[in-house]
Amino acid sequence: MYTDKQEYSFSTCWNIKRHTTGQGMIEEIKSLGFRQVELNYNVTEEMLQTIEPMIERGEMGVSSVHNTFPHVADPDYGTDSVLLGFDDEPRRKRAIELLLRSAEYAHRYGAKAVVVHPGEVPFEYNIDEALKKIYHDQGPDSPAYQSLWQEMLEKREDGSAHYLSRIQESLEEVCDLSEQRGYGVNFGIETRSRCYQMPTLHEAGTIIGRMKGAPLGLWYDIGHGMMMDRMGLYDNVREANALIDHVVGVHIHETVGLADHWCPYIHSKDMTFFDSFLDIIDRSPVKVYELKAACTPEEIDESHGLITARIAERQAARQRG
Repeated sequence: MYTDKQEYSFSTCWNIKRHTTGQGMIEEIKSLGFRQVELNYNVTEEMLQTIEPMIERGEMGVSSVHNTFPHVADPDYGTDSVLLGFDDEPRRKRAIELLLRSAEYAHRYGAKAVVVHPGEVPFEYNIDEALKKIYHDQGPDSPAYQSLWQEMLEKREDGSAHYLSRIQESLEEVCDLSEQRGYGVNFGIETRSRCYQMPTLHEAGTIIGRMKGAPLGLWYDIGHGMMMDRMGLYDNVREANALIDHVVGVHIHETVGLADHWCPYIHSKDMTFFDSFLDIIDRSPVKVYELKAACTPEEIDESHGLITARIAERQAARQRG
């Protein structure tokens, strides 16, 4: 029997590929001690036919849904896309419609937030994949990595202001319509796992600052931030903690090297570094584990125990003052 995870939630990305029915998937997550789930972007309308009765009966709460939800097969509106930054107006409008559909589902299920991958600076090929291969084979200090990194950075910086403006325009429309319709959910723009994707923490801070008063904040994906820091894109620990007041949700996982979605502390064997993110987890209104299928129930439970015990220690120390 695993511990009751209380206010923590768990993403269906962990076990969705093992199940053909939504009910079986949710039952397995319940068995880990979770009372809430994040329904991710691979959840289909067919799966919802057996999940929705469980939600209605109060057997499982929904903390958040991950755009685009339910699953959309078209890669234009998938998780690795220009999405809200499309220059093509019909495609951008379609991306807005789909995000509002995700918000409608979130509202229906009593969720607090929608996780959003806003967009990217488009490249002719997957330069992130090429960079990660060089990182693994030759290291980040190698001339080959540094040369390609500079090439990526220059093109990213050339395009970022334009795409940031398009994304902001789309988010403003989404937030206005969501509030008009009374959805009552926050939109969390997520830190991403590829170096050409948006937003960086600085870009997220810029959009949030420009849209004060909107139901918008940072969805801080800890593992993705660790990965981008290692690749050289930003100072993850410092910048993330500087945005702590704007975090609307967090994806809890750890990156080992450049491989993400591992259990914090357990797979890295580093018993101190992840402490840098505990205050963000503690303060975050929505706390979601986003783990890969290779993580076992025992590892998940052990990792959760370490996180909650350390947060409790920090809270006690602050009270002693």
